[in-house]
Order: sequence, then structure tokens, then C-alpha cells
Amino acid sequence: MKEKLILEIKTAMTEIVSQQQMELLNIVLLRSLDNLYITEIDTKIKCFKTYNLKLLSFFIASKKVEGCSDKSLKYYINTIEKLLQKINKSVIDISTNDLRTYLSDYQELKKSSRVTIDNMRRIFSSFFSWLEDEDYILKSPVRRIHKVKTGRLVKDTLSDEQLEVLRDTCTEIRDLAMIELLTSTGMRVGELVKINRADVDFHERQIVVFGKGNSEREVYFDARTKIHLRKYLEIRTDDNKALFVSLSKPNSRLSIGGVEMRLRILGKKAQIDKVHPHKFRRTLATMAIDKGMPIEQVQKLLGHMKIDTTMHYAMVNQTNVKNSHRKFIG
Repeated sequence: MKEKLILEIKTAMTEIVSQQQMELLNIVLLRSLDNLYITEIDTKIKCFKTYNLKLLSFFIASKKVEGCSDKSLKYYINTIEKLLQKINKSVIDISTNDLRTYLSDYQELKKSSRVTIDNMRRIFSSFFSWLEDEDYILKSPVRRIHKVKTGRLVKDTLSDEQLEVLRDTCTEIRDLAMIELLTSTGMRVGELVKINRADVDFHERQIVVFGKGNSEREVYFDARTKIHLRKYLEIRTDDNKALFVSLSKPNSRLSIGGVEMRLRILGKKAQIDKVHPHKFRRTLATMAIDKGMPIEQVQKLLGHMKIDTTMHYAMVNQTNVKNSHRKFIG
């Protein structure tokens, strides 16, 4: 490559410099380029990289139209971009073995859980299936990559005693109202921070929230939550329309991170491990099922599209299983 470059320079200078100057130029070029590695830019590589990103942008646009949240779209982009950068091929040429190798190497390098790897597989499946549907490729290479067996992890819920300890730990009426609302509704933290004061129907004890994909649903709260919410709103002196705001001025709307941090602090004070918004959601689902609420209604309550998701959230009390066995089987 160096020789080719030197020859091109000398050819361009033939009619400008003398023979003696040409010899000197040759020496200078050889010395200057001696320690350099020179390679030709592969325009073909540049072309397929541009093409890949173009198709990715089309795919993301289609997911946006379908109603995917910004958070989901960002996850799609990051996951697929990393794949394309690592494999370094046109999407047309990516094979099943390329994907298997990538997932295997990723799991080994990052020590990722099976759940993470299966989530990546699902994203790749969505992307390549879209490419197939849109006739960019003949067949999705993900078809032969089966679902990763993840097993089912039993995740902790909050006991009645722990909930009482958390309530006693609250020194701010806002925090108590927030805990009561999460406990009685099981709403997502992303739904909680979007609620405005005007959204709360105290008479019917219900709130219209906007869930994933901007889907709308009603959630319901109990009498105790109603009392604490009203007390909290009565002491508010700001004019922010948000239901939950920061304690200090300018009393801005609480963010997801703000809620999570506050719950961690309360959990630490109460000496309860891993207190976070999702734990209240799982607790409500488990409590509802244990008390006999039909799983279809729990699904509706939590705003799940698939009932399988609801089953993953709810942890059926083992004591109840034992009692039911004795009651129905003997």
C-alpha cells in the first residue's frame, strides 16, 4: 500500500520536479512513511454500515408507530447497534451462527443472566422478522435460535409487618401517601410520577393512569390511602399540578429516580432489603391472588397485556398451596 501511494505521488510530480529532486522526494517519502501503517478505505464496508443504520432507523420508526415507549426504543437501538458493530456485516449476510456466536460470547464476557440473553434474542427476532416481512432479507436468521430456558426466580414481596414498619418510618406525609398509593394500586412507578392532582377521583377512589405505550386504565385505592392522600394535598402550598412533588422549593414533579431513591432511604431506615416501587407491585399481585381474586382480574388491575406476565409477578403463598392440597386432595 505504501509503494502504491509513493508511486502515485511521484507520478503526479513528474512534470513539476527534476530527476534529482524526484530522487530526494523518494527518499523523504520512504523515511516519512516507514513507521506508518497505511490501508485503503473500503468503501464497500462504509456502504453496508450506512445501509444497516438506515434499516435500523426504519425499524425503530415502525416500532414507534406501534406505540413503543421511548425507553423501549432506546433499548432496541442500543442492543441492535452493538450487534451490528460487533459482527461488522451487512444485515443481509448475517447468519444464524453469527448470532449464536455473538450471544454466547456476550454471555461469557459480561457474565449475563439467561434472562438478559433471552431479551436480546427477542429483540433480534423482532428486528430480523421485520426485515423479512419488509422483503429486505429472505428469511430471519433468528428463526432457528430457540427461546433461552430461564427458569423462574421467586422474587421477594413485602410482608404485612414490613409494610407497617415502612409506614412507621415515614416522617413526611408525602412519603406515607406515596407508599399507601403504591401498596393499594400496584401501579408502575412510571405511572405514579405522571399523575396530576386533578386525576384523582376521591369519591370513587380511583385514578386514570397511562401505562406502557400510553395505554389508559383505571386503578383503585383503599380508604386508608384516601385519608393520607387528602392530608398530603391539604398541607401543600405550591401550585404544581403534579400529585407528588419534591419537598423543597420549587416543588417540582417527582421523577422516577426521585421515587426510587426515597424508597431506598426509607427501606434502609426500616432495615428492609431492596425496597423499590416494583416490589409493591409484586406484593399487590401476590396478595390479590392469595385472597382469591381471579388471575384475569389481577391481569386487568396491573395492566398486563399477557396473563403469563401476571403469573411471573405474583408469588403464590406456599402455605395456601399446602392448605388447598389438604382441602381438595386430602
